[in-house]
Amino acid sequence: MARKSDQERTEKPTPKRFQEARKKGQAAKSPEVASALVLMGSLGFLALSGTWMFSTIAGFMRGIFGNLESIHIYGDSAPAFLLEVFVQIFILIMPLMAVLMVIGVGANLIQVGFLFTMEPLAPKFSKFNPVEGMKNLLSLKSLVELLKSVLKILLIGGIAYAVLRSEMEMLPSLTGMSVGQILSFMGVASLKLLFYVGLGMLVLAALDFIYQKWQFARDLMMTKQEVKDELKQSEGDPSVKGRIKQAQREMAMRRMMQAVPDADVIITNPTHLAVALAYKADEMIAPQVIAKGADLIAERIKEVGRAHGIVIVENKPLAQVLYKTCDIGRTIPETLYRAVAEILAYVYNLRNRRRFG
Repeated sequence: MARKSDQERTEKPTPKRFQEARKKGQAAKSPEVASALVLMGSLGFLALSGTWMFSTIAGFMRGIFGNLESIHIYGDSAPAFLLEVFVQIFILIMPLMAVLMVIGVGANLIQVGFLFTMEPLAPKFSKFNPVEGMKNLLSLKSLVELLKSVLKILLIGGIAYAVLRSEMEMLPSLTGMSVGQILSFMGVASLKLLFYVGLGMLVLAALDFIYQKWQFARDLMMTKQEVKDELKQSEGDPSVKGRIKQAQREMAMRRMMQAVPDADVIITNPTHLAVALAYKADEMIAPQVIAKGADLIAERIKEVGRAHGIVIVENKPLAQVLYKTCDIGRTIPETLYRAVAEILAYVYNLRNRRRFG
């Protein structure tokens, strides 16, 4: 059943799906990015401040060994001595720790942005399910993580071997160097080794981040039914929206039909189109379309017009132009003034003859 469900998840996750996952504290993130940036940040800090750190340690050690006869690490003097040691260690380590903390936080912000939620801390009993634990242990994700670990070991080991092999030629000459020169050689070689390892980890972190984004999107894949359900929730049930639109059309139709008795003339096609025009000289700058329709609606407009004694004039070209270019409630364009004026003049003359007939 699970395999069938996975096969049905063929639709890409929607933005809402990503937002819901983010609210739960889920986001595409690679721990390799933070590790690589922390390593490179540490190297940068040591490269810039290594001399200061070394001189500080050397000065502190000279102070201790140069005054051994006057240092008493017992009784009341022990806390003061230990406090001095702690302060010196604090001064050396805290700048590095601060840099690493900033880099660690920045690495996560770069990947997922600012995200604060307490939901991941909520206890989930499924995590204590041994069956689920075995499934996770034997899953594709676990295999990928194992391959990543092996690849990391091979990459770091290969880089270390290549760097150290290039430094092997210097080993015989170390016998004629002073202690300071030997320590300097070891420091430079170590920084060189860590630098190339860091570059390799950056490449691995970039690849892993791309994979994590792909895997995260794949885990959020949706079934077609889930997409439909989400669409219903966000935009409303299509059937309900259809009924609402139908009701709106019916209301508009009723309002339009109620306006037909106010028309001065109905211009027809004669069988397919009908356009009702009204003109009140003291209220309108030009004749106005108050109703229009085709086929059954046109017949309904003509029926209402006949029932209220509205004059119906057959003019195929004018009816077609009015129907296509004029919206209900809008005045006719200037290009039709003359044609409509002639019809209205005919209608007014017809009314006068009927009135004084």
